[in-house]
Amino acid sequence: MTPVEEERPHALLAGASRRWVRLLPWAVAFVLCVALLPTTIVVLTADYGLNGAVAAGLAVAQAAPLLLAVLRPLQAWYVVFTADVAGALVLLTVDFQERLLWPFPPMEIVGYVGLCLALGLREPRRTLLLVWLATAGANVALGFAAPHGFSAKGLLLTILGGVALLLGGVLRERSEVQRRLVEQETISEAERGRRTLLEERARIARELHDVVAHHMSVITVQAGTAEYRLGTLPQEVRGEFTSIAATARESLGEMRRLLGVLRNEEAHGELVPQPGLAQIGQLVEATARARGPVEFTPCDVEVPEAVGLSAYRIVQEALANVVRHAPGARTQVSLSVTEPGPERGARLTLLVVNGAPPEPPAGPLESSGTGHGLVGMRERVRIIGGTLDAGPLPDGGFRVAAQLPLTERDLT
Repeated sequence: MTPVEEERPHALLAGASRRWVRLLPWAVAFVLCVALLPTTIVVLTADYGLNGAVAAGLAVAQAAPLLLAVLRPLQAWYVVFTADVAGALVLLTVDFQERLLWPFPPMEIVGYVGLCLALGLREPRRTLLLVWLATAGANVALGFAAPHGFSAKGLLLTILGGVALLLGGVLRERSEVQRRLVEQETISEAERGRRTLLEERARIARELHDVVAHHMSVITVQAGTAEYRLGTLPQEVRGEFTSIAATARESLGEMRRLLGVLRNEEAHGELVPQPGLAQIGQLVEATARARGPVEFTPCDVEVPEAVGLSAYRIVQEALANVVRHAPGARTQVSLSVTEPGPERGARLTLLVVNGAPPEPPAGPLESSGTGHGLVGMRERVRIIGGTLDAGPLPDGGFRVAAQLPLTERDLT
């Protein structure tokens, strides 16, 4: 953004969501200008007896700046305030009837009140207070020169202008508070999503640690016992196995230290062996016994432990969502293997589909949850190089479909 663009003023209510609200200040300013310009000339000449040219000049100075008030209300106030005070002084040179309002005729009050409202919508409290003090000071000072004596009617400009300034200021501050609340809610939602993603990544890292640590332990044991199991090994080969065992133990120690950082105080239950495809059937049976009908189509296939763990967690979260949002709904869980494509190998296809909940629901909706949901599913699938498609169905149900790599070489 260039400096010129930063200094360019915005019209009043330019941030409103509705177009007619954004155009409202322009419409009001145009109507006031068109109505007050001829009215001021006629009243000043016919009622107050002022010279036509002088009346026309005052009318232009008092009414035309109202169009500027949409963009720069404070600058417009300088012009209108000066013109109104000058008009009051000019009226002292003519003889007008006592019933007529002075120092500010009615049409000047109408225009000034509209200008004060625009000021309240744009300027801070300090500026509004100074404007009102300037108005009251000028009004009182002119009252000492009143040709027919000073009366309460002479303070109409000060009173009505103050009310307009107060009203505009209240509306502006209320709009500012609402805007800040919306911004804060947006920031909070973004932070909540980011925190959920980080928590799920840490949880995945903890679980994958258990998978990888098992393999590292096997490597350490096999390399460390090779010289005892295979006594005829050359000295160079024994040294190589010793080096492999030492490196594996060091790596395993580093992983455990990392796990100590990732694992929180509430994660003690995650020390147990991690589940895989073989445990999905047990998960489905437990859900069916507790909450409703669940059909399960298993698939007997060997997959990497990381894939099995991800498949189990995805089914677990999908069934938990069914329990929370559609208790009693008929659900289908199926596992299958798709044929390899031209650019990828065979895939494990996981499908969880539930229908709409019965009316009334078979059980109470659960308000609590893991906080991970689709974020966790997508993160798990992304880490191992799979794909996920999840979304509502036309009949009111929900569908979760994931394709996961079937072999180690397809993992990313």
